[in-house]
Amino acid sequence: MNAEAGGYHKEVTIVQATPQQACGCACPSPFERPEWYALLADSRPHAFFKRVEAGGSHATIALNRTDGRIEALRNWYAFTWRPVVPAGEAGDAMLEALARELKHEAPRVTLWPLPDEDGSATRLAAAFRKAGWQVSLTQCDENHVLPVGGRSFAEYWASRPGRLRTTLKRKARKVEVEIVEHFDANLWSDYENIYAESWKPSEDEPDLLRRFAQDEGAAGRIRLGVARADGVAVAAQFWTVENGIAYIHKLAHLESAKPISPGTTLSAALFEHVIDRDNVTLVDFGTGSDSYKADWMEQVRPRFLLDALDPAQPAAWAPLAKRAARAILARGSTPR
Repeated sequence: MNAEAGGYHKEVTIVQATPQQACGCACPSPFERPEWYALLADSRPHAFFKRVEAGGSHATIALNRTDGRIEALRNWYAFTWRPVVPAGEAGDAMLEALARELKHEAPRVTLWPLPDEDGSATRLAAAFRKAGWQVSLTQCDENHVLPVGGRSFAEYWASRPGRLRTTLKRKARKVEVEIVEHFDANLWSDYENIYAESWKPSEDEPDLLRRFAQDEGAAGRIRLGVARADGVAVAAQFWTVENGIAYIHKLAHLESAKPISPGTTLSAALFEHVIDRDNVTLVDFGTGSDSYKADWMEQVRPRFLLDALDPAQPAAWAPLAKRAARAILARGSTPR
């Protein structure tokens, strides 16, 4: 089995050459495409990839060096991170080889947010353990999703909480909604202005998000919505659609407009758009435990953080000792 490491290059085609083998589907999610990693690598000088080859296939992971450790190449916009690995025992062997190779890079590897509905988190943890790392796998976040199950929007809406349906019935006529399937600079400016004045924390990398939205628009995947009251933009949302899945990336409304619930009206319009027009089978609300997501979504999936330490490297001994101490304290506080 051959292993190689590479630095960032503009195409990053090597990073995602076999997405169907990693996730069991024909195409990757927005956060598994070469273009996404290229956007991230542009602002991360220590981004790199690791790749192993065997039997005519290969496995690749996109990573970043930071603070003396290796982390997943990601940012807070990403719903998930996972390696590109063939299925079955051959892929498991490649993952183990990658984990061994990473011992030459750093004493610690931290990977998140890992899904496990496809076995990614469990599989990675097993590979790192076989490679000799001390591994902690813990839940770090949650992901709210809506399996549409062949329903129309009307059928879906009939199952929503009564207070949500009442809000839409009372407030929908107070705003006008516009939804476009291309990147519109004016609408994006509306989104940025609303977000800046909303309850949301400041954007981490707004230029990166805009470039991502432009790319999604060029590919026809964007669903950009704005709600206006008396001609003034008061709510905005950024969604994308691909492979039968709608991804809710960003949403915000002006606090001053809260009494007319423009976010509810805009959300309902976008749900109707992606269910009845795009015929999606799943709506993904990303990560976060915000209580309002439960009104719209029907399932919650955990997201995991893998923290691997190499006991053969002295730099890992202190964090290993802290981990052991926490485990002892946790056992001591468990009711008997």
